[in-house]
Amino acid sequence: MRKVPYPSDLTDAQWAQLEPLLPPPATRGRKRSVDLREIMNALFYLDKTGCQWRALPRDFPNWHTVESYYRRWRLCGVWQRVHDRCRDEVRLHLGRDVSPSAAIIDSQTVKTTEKGGRAASTRASGSRDASATSPSTPKG
Repeated sequence: MRKVPYPSDLTDAQWAQLEPLLPPPATRGRKRSVDLREIMNALFYLDKTGCQWRALPRDFPNWHTVESYYRRWRLCGVWQRVHDRCRDEVRLHLGRDVSPSAAIIDSQTVKTTEKGGRAASTRASGSRDASATSPSTPKG
């Protein structure tokens, strides 16, 4: 265990919520040699501070190990499960149903009077030489 606690470290209650969402140790091959709580603490430290992988303090596991776990968990859906569980817990805490009954989709609008919308995709009339979108060919 590390000697230096960081503000981004998981509490025991937070770890109890996240631990079941992580993949179990492999049944074959080399035994896991790192503490997954320390991997999660390192990832939360990276997120909180915005530091680079290689700038991870030395009292965390090796940066390459932390990055490898992050990548594997992203590919196998661990982060999606964590996100879904946290969202469900927040909704329950607020007294709402776990599944939302409605959704709002927002999009940007583009004014067509400014070089956007149809004006940007319409080909210029007149000669090809005057068009800014057609490739210029040297006249011989």
